[in-house]
Amino acid sequence: MCGIAGIVAAPDTALPNGIQLDALRGALAHRGPDGGGHTAVGGVALVHTRLAIIDVAGGDQPLYAGAAALVGNGEIYNYRELYREFPGVNFTTGSDNELALHVWLRDGASYGDHLRGMYAIAIHERAARTVTLSRDPFGIKPLYVVQTGSGLAFASEPQALLAAGYGERRVRAAARDELFQVQFTTGAETIFPGIHRVLPGETLTCRDGKVLERRRISAVPDGAPEEIDEKQALERLDAALTESVDLHQRSDVPYGMFLSGGIDSATILTLMSRLNDTPVLAFTAGFAHGGVADEREGAARVAKSLGAEHDAIEVTQAMVWEHLPAIVACMDDPAADYAIIPTWFLARRAREAGMKVVLAGEGGDEIFAGYSRYRSAARPWWRGGRVMRGRGNFDRLDVLRERPAAWRDGIAAADAEAGVPGRSRLAAAQAADMADWLPHDLLTKLDRCLMAHAIEGRTPFLDPGVAKAAFRLPDGLKVQQGMGKYILRQWLAKNCPAANPFGPKQGFTVPMGQWIGEKGDRLGPLVAAQPGVAEIAKPGRVEALFRASNHRRHGFGSWVLLFYALWHNAHILGRPIGGNVYEALATA
Repeated sequence: MCGIAGIVAAPDTALPNGIQLDALRGALAHRGPDGGGHTAVGGVALVHTRLAIIDVAGGDQPLYAGAAALVGNGEIYNYRELYREFPGVNFTTGSDNELALHVWLRDGASYGDHLRGMYAIAIHERAARTVTLSRDPFGIKPLYVVQTGSGLAFASEPQALLAAGYGERRVRAAARDELFQVQFTTGAETIFPGIHRVLPGETLTCRDGKVLERRRISAVPDGAPEEIDEKQALERLDAALTESVDLHQRSDVPYGMFLSGGIDSATILTLMSRLNDTPVLAFTAGFAHGGVADEREGAARVAKSLGAEHDAIEVTQAMVWEHLPAIVACMDDPAADYAIIPTWFLARRAREAGMKVVLAGEGGDEIFAGYSRYRSAARPWWRGGRVMRGRGNFDRLDVLRERPAAWRDGIAAADAEAGVPGRSRLAAAQAADMADWLPHDLLTKLDRCLMAHAIEGRTPFLDPGVAKAAFRLPDGLKVQQGMGKYILRQWLAKNCPAANPFGPKQGFTVPMGQWIGEKGDRLGPLVAAQPGVAEIAKPGRVEALFRASNHRRHGFGSWVLLFYALWHNAHILGRPIGGNVYEALATA
């Protein structure tokens, strides 16, 4: 895991000075504290900061082969298999990314078809004066671009581009409306005008400061549900999951995993325990609060049954108020998902325990149809079916000065694109979530919260082999008796009964509504006075909302406003990050 950035200058335009390149490198230092490198030639500059995972001693970047140079962020898990495709080649490192460079030299822009992993990659070919930018099909690793009068700039995080003077510290109103209504933003455009995401699976060919060509790889297969019975499906699933977890454990540094009380992480720990000779170290976060389920007891039961070492932490209200400004600040591409809070604390604990890699369960609900909203979307309207995210978080709260008008346009576009011929309504709902919710909320959360502590997060469910084995399963093997992830539950019931996969779902949440309600009289006026909030919300209604935060919808609305106030201070106003939540808000 690393940070990458670079410049593709327009013709007759000088490369940026060292100050700008240093700004890019400095802004990405947390992603790669183990070293860094750069190259600048022929109107192209590449920057790299390294978190050393594979070939710790010899894998520094940029990597070179022939007339090409590469900087990459992520892991190519099938690098050992790719070695066999290049007999006689004298590789200069043991880095997995060097294989990606040689595949590109052989196959050009289609090279991503042969990579199995999570990655954001930039390759400069000096003779053709091209730069190829690529992102993995699931969007696990981030990559952003901005077009300027002097050329094209790219980086792993928008805040790095802003720090170097590329892009504007302004809010795009349409993205802000999405953030408030659905807690994340959709599509290629970010909340910062002019800064765009390279979409999951995209490869861009660039020259002379412009994008010449785009191609894209799909994360999941098209087509109608397969004809396969449960026994065949379980056998195929076992093979695919075992292979994926085995690949995701390839590392030259210590690794562990995040264990919740759910079936996704229990599945991963079951497979890791099967594949490792020594006990796996599993990290769990919990809350000693009567209003939410505490996952530590269930996680401890699963860990004990599998012989894993279990490290459980308690996230307290005092911890959250002390560190929330820093937690929110790491979410430069904003997602107001309060799961960022336990994820950030888990990453800190894992780093303290000596880990540089953790495996996590993100993607299980999307691949195996776990969310209740999928089941609702799959039903026709006359049976109570509903479109996903048909109602926004701030509908009927009477807090915003103007009612968001087009906030659902991006969601609707993803819904339409997901409905390919032959695909069931259930699979279309899954695919729509994988276009935006997964990369722009869950995976952004995982990437930023872990990289804030220089931890690499790996997601074995988001693997081409697992997608091939599971995505086109018949709807009846995904959902039975009103319960999602049926086939995965069946697999887990056989392989780890202690996980109780068919037991009642507790649901994971963070008691932010209750905590905000306890401090509402103090927090409400502070949030209402923040510049980012004051320009879009009614101060009196903001304060009333915070006082009523024990109500579920009011509590989540208050959380989004608090998140946005802190985010706006950090990334629009550029205020220093430091101090607790009250100190951060008192600077208005």
